[in-house]
Amino acid sequence: MLAIINYLKLHHSNEKGQGIVEYALILAAVVVLAGFLGSKGALGQAVQETFNNVIGALK
Repeated sequence: MLAIINYLKLHHSNEKGQGIVEYALILAAVVVLAGFLGSKGALGQAVQETFNNVIGALK
C-alpha cells in the first residue's frame, strides 16, 4: 500500500511542470504566427490594414 501511495505522489509531482510546458509551446506558436503575419507579405499587410480600420472605427 505504501508503494502505491509513493508511486502516486511521484507521478502527480511529475505532472506539475506539464502545464508550464504546454503554455510555453502555445506561446511559441503564437509568436511564430505573429511573426509570419507581421511580415511584409500581402497577408501581413491585409491583417495590419484590417486592424488599422478597426482602430479608426473605434476612435
